[in-house]
Amino acid sequence: MSGLETIKRFFAVPDDPDLVQAQARAFSRQVPLMYGILLVNSLVLAATHSYAPNLLRLFVPGALALVCVIRIVMWLRARDRPISHEKARRILVSAVFVAAILGIGFSSWALSLYPYGNAYQQSHVAFYMGLTGICCVFCLMHLRAAATVVALCVVIPFTGVFVISGNPVFGALALNFVLVVAGLMSILFGNYRDFGALVASRAAMERKQVETQRLSDENNRLANMDSLTGLPNRRSFDRQLNETLAAAQAAGNTIAVARLDLDSFKAINETFGQITGDRVLAEVARRLMALRKADTFVARLGADNYALIMQGELHEASLRTRGEVLSNAMRLSFDLPNAIIHLSASLGFATSRPGDTAEMLYDRADYATSIAKHEARGTAVIFSERHAKEISKVRTLEHALRTANLDEEIHILFQPQFDIALNRTTGYEVLARWRSPTLGNVSPTEFIPMAERIGMISKITQTVLRKALAASVRLPKSLRLSVNLSAHDLASITAIGAIVAMVTRAGTPCRIDFEITETAVMRDMNQANEALLSLLALGSRIALDDFGTGHSSLTHVQKLPLDRIKVDRSFVAEVTTDPTSRAIIKTTVDLCRNLGISCVFEGIETEQQLDALLGLGGTVMQGYLFGKPMTEEMVIEQLSGERKGWQAHRNQIFGAAS
Repeated sequence: MSGLETIKRFFAVPDDPDLVQAQARAFSRQVPLMYGILLVNSLVLAATHSYAPNLLRLFVPGALALVCVIRIVMWLRARDRPISHEKARRILVSAVFVAAILGIGFSSWALSLYPYGNAYQQSHVAFYMGLTGICCVFCLMHLRAAATVVALCVVIPFTGVFVISGNPVFGALALNFVLVVAGLMSILFGNYRDFGALVASRAAMERKQVETQRLSDENNRLANMDSLTGLPNRRSFDRQLNETLAAAQAAGNTIAVARLDLDSFKAINETFGQITGDRVLAEVARRLMALRKADTFVARLGADNYALIMQGELHEASLRTRGEVLSNAMRLSFDLPNAIIHLSASLGFATSRPGDTAEMLYDRADYATSIAKHEARGTAVIFSERHAKEISKVRTLEHALRTANLDEEIHILFQPQFDIALNRTTGYEVLARWRSPTLGNVSPTEFIPMAERIGMISKITQTVLRKALAASVRLPKSLRLSVNLSAHDLASITAIGAIVAMVTRAGTPCRIDFEITETAVMRDMNQANEALLSLLALGSRIALDDFGTGHSSLTHVQKLPLDRIKVDRSFVAEVTTDPTSRAIIKTTVDLCRNLGISCVFEGIETEQQLDALLGLGGTVMQGYLFGKPMTEEMVIEQLSGERKGWQAHRNQIFGAAS
């Protein structure tokens, strides 16, 4: 780089926008002070030179003072205004030129007074130029070019005049002034570099803070926004519900929550693929946003679940209207690139009550949605007092079940399985019954599903199995007992291990069979198969219960190690009236015969059903016709009387001895 380019670069305004802005801000704070010092010192110098011509004593300093006052006013008015980068750059460029003009102007004027004064007045001129020049340089320290220009405009004439004056004192003073200014400029350049580094560091820190804030905002957006639909997510919904409910309660108002659950959405993913399913979810969100009112908050809670927080008019008729609008919107076809999809949505509405928490309000809407899915699929249900009583009952039941002493409160009954060909009872299905000290007798249709939902079913299974094992010791050795296993039992390695340990401790031979449902094995076929094999190794037998009511029954028969199939009572109930049921039963009997496994028919209640099943090849029967669930004492009593013959006319048919 040539010397000229170096000088040009030295006096140029920097290209760094952050540094330019910082210099302009610092400059605007210090320039009024510089002009004030210059004004006062100049007026004092003019006042001490009473013998100088009026041009030098009055008019020139007056003009220079007027310039200083104008500049002070201009800078004071502009100091608090925001400065753009371009304006800051113009200010700094003009400041360099103004510094040169003022430096030359004030230095020339001061030196022009030098010949008209005595020794004291001449010393005042030297003092004025030296001290005022240093002050101006300090005030311009953040603008290196302007400070250098002022220093040169003062040092060069000052040194020249006082060196050639012939006065050794003034010569020495000039030399001292040069050294002081040189040292001052060295310090100034160092401070300027530090100032630039500080500005750069601060700018980098600000950029980092901006980036950190941007990332924080983005993380906050992602944390509170569903990326697929663009709707607020569950976290955002929970926060909004708390805030909206608190504000409504403070104002004495009511809000409502609606939960929307798409019906059979899993089938869409399985049939058309996840990409198509995602498009459906996004379109559902778009429809909800298009239909929402201004005071309604819409969120996606996850999977195919959406929720709305509503304010304003919330009486029952209004909610029903909103429910119909939303339900009808979901029934409209979803015309996608690779499919036209039809579905429905079930909705549950709940309005807030005094003393509600957000969780209580949402739970009521959730419960109403579950009622809609089971009782009014594809429509809207508004939470009512009937639902409140049901929830209270369920919670009471759940509390009682969670705190129950299962060994004392769970008891078992036995329902016989009668083999017509052998003319005797060959086994019993063990049925769990719960007698709560607070609720009394609780139906299995109530407590078994609840036990599955709250994760207590495995404990109940083990309690029932323990009691069945104890009973098997007291019953005739020819009888086998069947215990039902739940989906939780089959899916849990721990639960199966506990069952195996219990049966093993009971000793051999094993007289316990296990009944499973197709639903129980659907979760994980491999795990279910391994669990059943471990039970078979004990000497147990496996029966597939409720055959024909699940999914892909033949697949399960093919893949599972089964010893017995139990035909569901729904087929038995219609065997005398429905040709299709008879055909299915006949096919099942043939299937079992071909596979070498036994077949049990459940739910036999009439002689006509029994005759029909016998005609189709059935032999092992279970139902009220052969005995209702009974206690162990009743089992022993029944077995003792069974040798007298079961229905004499049937004994004659099979040639059995009475």
